[in-house]
Amino acid sequence: MKVTIERGTLLKALSHVQSVVERRNTIPILSNVLLRADGGTLSLTATDLDIEIVEHVPADVEQPGAATAAAVTLFDIVKKLPDGTQVQLEKTSMGRLQLTAGHSEFSLAVLPEDDFPVLPQAEGGKSFEVPAEDLSRLIDKARFAMSQEETRYYLNGIYMHASEEGGEKTLRAVATDGHRLARIDADLPQGAEGLEGIIIPRKAVLELRRLLDDAGETVEMQVSSGRVRFAFDDIALTTKLIDGTFPDYARVIPQGNDKLMRVSPAEFAKSVDRVSTVSADKTRSVKLALEGDTLRLNVNSPETGTATEDLGVDYPGEPIEIGFNARYLLDITSQIDGDTMTFAFADTASPTLITDEADERALYVLMPLRV
Repeated sequence: MKVTIERGTLLKALSHVQSVVERRNTIPILSNVLLRADGGTLSLTATDLDIEIVEHVPADVEQPGAATAAAVTLFDIVKKLPDGTQVQLEKTSMGRLQLTAGHSEFSLAVLPEDDFPVLPQAEGGKSFEVPAEDLSRLIDKARFAMSQEETRYYLNGIYMHASEEGGEKTLRAVATDGHRLARIDADLPQGAEGLEGIIIPRKAVLELRRLLDDAGETVEMQVSSGRVRFAFDDIALTTKLIDGTFPDYARVIPQGNDKLMRVSPAEFAKSVDRVSTVSADKTRSVKLALEGDTLRLNVNSPETGTATEDLGVDYPGEPIEIGFNARYLLDITSQIDGDTMTFAFADTASPTLITDEADERALYVLMPLRV
């Protein structure tokens, strides 16, 4: 293999694929990126056996062939090369990958390209195109609620499926960790009708969202048994799906909460952030006391002290006191796009529904704490 490629083009592709590589693994080949040159194109592939990213970039191929090299090392080298440099990659007869750029020359160890694992591709099933903007929004507004508990592995990702309510068909993303829940809707793409629920793993969600920053207008989704493939431009990400049953999230979304508080998300977030400064316990609990159009936020920590702050709100309901995890409140508030967010309370022990008056297709549920 012998190929020449512009440094910026190579760096961008390496930045896309190398992040999927696990820094610590017991299989040496998984630390490598597979480089394959043929017909004016250099393809780069990286995998951790659950996720695979493949990207094709234009290059001057003098001799077709393939090689593998340490992905992170190669990325670090190219990152430190001067802008605009032409990078030559050549697999030598000595079994090394020689990188030459300007006055710099590196010789890197390689492993046999035949040992590089290739994930089975998503075949059959449903295939449809979703606007990149919609997919980014679904991820952005739901990912904070993904669980990180290994024992509840089926919550360690985003649940996505086709939904229909009130005659409106949507592509729905749901995430929950048992304490808070995010449910986000977007227009249902043509061809996605009847899409049964899939759970996209946390790592794949984060990798996909990072790649979407460089995506064009649409992303092709191909869903098959146990896998989903996202393809756009010259990049494809294939991931295994979580093999588990996502809980019936509709059961925890409250329907009759009639105590409505409207508040500015910006002012509310600042107040919660200020009073929670003295919270030393693990839950960072903050108590919300509502009476009339005044919300009193209170934190009482025996170890560090107390904090109280009053905030003007719109609340015509009966007085109520309820506690929440301050970090969870801030996570949800950060998703609000409009100038007003609405809290719908039932009582001190029941889930609270939170909505964004500027985005009717997003809702959040938060479980209260005892304070």
